Amino acid sequence: MKNKILIDVERLKYPKSGIANVCLSLIKGLDGLKSDLNYTFYGPAKNIPATKSRFQIISWKFWQKKLPVNTSEFDLIHTTHQLSEYFHAKKSGKKKVVTLHDLNFLHDKSSDQKVKKFTNLVQKNVGNADAIMCISEFVKDDFIKNKQLFQLQDDVEIDVIYNGLVFPENEVFSSVKNYELAEKKYILTIGVLYPKKNQNVLLDMMAHNDRDLVLITSAAKSDYKESFLAKIKDLKLEKRVHILENVTNEEKYFFLKNCEAYCHPSLAEGFGIPPVEAMYFGKPVFLSRFTSLPEIGGNLAFYFDNFDAEKMNEVYLRGIERYKKDSELPQKLRQHALKFSYKSMAESYQNLYKKLLS
Repeated sequence: MKNKILIDVERLKYPKSGIANVCLSLIKGLDGLKSDLNYTFYGPAKNIPATKSRFQIISWKFWQKKLPVNTSEFDLIHTTHQLSEYFHAKKSGKKKVVTLHDLNFLHDKSSDQKVKKFTNLVQKNVGNADAIMCISEFVKDDFIKNKQLFQLQDDVEIDVIYNGLVFPENEVFSSVKNYELAEKKYILTIGVLYPKKNQNVLLDMMAHNDRDLVLITSAAKSDYKESFLAKIKDLKLEKRVHILENVTNEEKYFFLKNCEAYCHPSLAEGFGIPPVEAMYFGKPVFLSRFTSLPEIGGNLAFYFDNFDAEKMNEVYLRGIERYKKDSELPQKLRQHALKFSYKSMAESYQNLYKKLLS
């Protein structure tokens, strides 16, 4: 009889988010693997792509936080996010995997109340886990350093499975509204407009060069967005900064393909999906040296050592010159990105499920 596995992909409620992309990549990857496991996905049915008939779907309902789905038929539950509000309980004799994306709430000046709330929520997910898979070595190290905050099973496995991405299969992309931007020399940055993403330092840098800035975002903290927009006005950058909200994947790829470079000065990343996507397109990538970014960018990315505007601009211009002189760099960047493929992520998880169930 086939082992039954339930995978919580409830984050597909927010289809533009990074975690939703990872969930889609996992579904696609598992769909392409031969397996004697029986998979069921829990999430919003309309956002779960059609897959082979062997995959079942339990459709997400808002009230299931209070009246949980019966999991007695499943041999293993995989919670794909450490702040999930579902599937906290585990039946006797069953197995549980949790994917840990970050513990950013411990480091981003969150209120004591928020730290307590999120610590409790992580505890509910990881406390009875048989395996905790971190999305980078940085996240694993951070979790181990803060392990005393959590009560874990004695034999829990803590390891790393990198996020896997689905890269576009074609090379031609369109963006109906924004073709004129493709003619400009622009820097691209992608991410929610939150303080931890630190996009405001790019505005200061732009005061020292003649590039445009394209910011693709799917959500914003209102006070940070207000100060960001005010800074654009103060620096008289209204004509050079373009904020695009909730773009399609097709449009995102259009901007990745046509940008001069990708910049990601983030202060906190568990992984960093957009820099990898930019590398896939062979674009020069400029990152901060914080959290997981040096691990993801490796020695192919350029790094801002601090956020002084003039020094950032010097790093940027030097990096662009080096990129132009090295004809092999675009291909090296693309090959580096392919290490983070959805296929290897799905294979790693399937091997883990089989190991735990054997």
